[in-house]
Amino acid sequence: MIPEHQNHVVTTIETMPESITAASPSVFQRMKKVLSRELILTLALGQVLSLLICGIGLTSKYLADDYHANTPVFQSFLNYILLFLVYTTTLAVRQGEENLLAILKRRWWKYMLLGLIDIEANYLVIKAYQYTTLTSVQLLDCFVIPVVLLLSWFFLLVRYKVWHFVGVGVCLLGIGCMVGADVLVGRQQGLGDHKLMGDLLVLAGATLYGISNVCEEFIVKNLSRVEFLGMMGLFGSFFSGIQLAIMEHKELLRVQWDWQIGLLYIGFSGCMFGLYSFMPVVIKRTSATAVNLSLLTADLYSLFCGLFLFQYKFSGLYLLSFLIIMLGLVLYSSSSTYVAQDPRVYKQFRNTGNAITDTPNVGPHEPSVTYTSLRQEMEEEPRIRVA
Repeated sequence: MIPEHQNHVVTTIETMPESITAASPSVFQRMKKVLSRELILTLALGQVLSLLICGIGLTSKYLADDYHANTPVFQSFLNYILLFLVYTTTLAVRQGEENLLAILKRRWWKYMLLGLIDIEANYLVIKAYQYTTLTSVQLLDCFVIPVVLLLSWFFLLVRYKVWHFVGVGVCLLGIGCMVGADVLVGRQQGLGDHKLMGDLLVLAGATLYGISNVCEEFIVKNLSRVEFLGMMGLFGSFFSGIQLAIMEHKELLRVQWDWQIGLLYIGFSGCMFGLYSFMPVVIKRTSATAVNLSLLTADLYSLFCGLFLFQYKFSGLYLLSFLIIMLGLVLYSSSSTYVAQDPRVYKQFRNTGNAITDTPNVGPHEPSVTYTSLRQEMEEEPRIRVA
């Protein structure tokens, strides 16, 4: 039984030419093959992001443990500078409404808030390691997933199916299995001197991550990936530079600079820049929720590298947790979400200040239903202008 609000979809299908409907079996078979390839590609793209996070973690560990360089704000500052040099300058040389000054004139305060949220999300989670245990950080950092789900439901109007929630639950089960393996093998758990303080920092950082990811999804799907990264480079470098001057200037003076430390900073900045540049591509193809589920495997990649680099102990539960997380990703990605859009209430990030001229007001608006799939359409979707 098809709901009444989907009748327009049925009507469109019924009006298709007979030649198309006659060939429907072969078309459906081909669609099934394409979706299978797209599913594999989606999973692979998510694991590329996890590998980049693994590189970020390894370089940070070497800097902190071997060279006693505890400079998280400075490391983030280097990434924002790279974003500024590449993407902000690209916006500066553009013409028309896509120019840097035109964007700032319309939306500067929104990007300023988003930049602050992104900076403090990174800082709070890294700071939490000084107060709580590694196990607590791993568990509580998963709080970003329900945050993204709720924000996507209420602000992006994304509607989920049963299999999406099943997939999320399976992924979280895999994280629980990984944490259990950490406890059994006695992996370094951290100091945990002020555990409550650290746990609150993780929850706050995860909440800010969720806000940042949902805003990023909306911007890259409705505006521009270059615009998002350019604004992050502009405001991120500005505010992280201020935070660096206040909080870490003495720590930078104590760093014993040599070519090895320089290579580690370069490696960290390269991985971070790649993560920020590539994540909008994956989010546009899938969603912020799918990306955060994919990132759950990053700790496992870091662990596998640590087996050779830091002599971590191995447990078969780590492989089991990896397989469980991947199963959850398959379950989540195998079913498409849909977006219920109501022109009266669906708020755009943009603010054109112009009235709608292309859609006449002929009566009450009925909410439409737009289905999304794993496959990204080649054509750009028409942008909705909202007063």
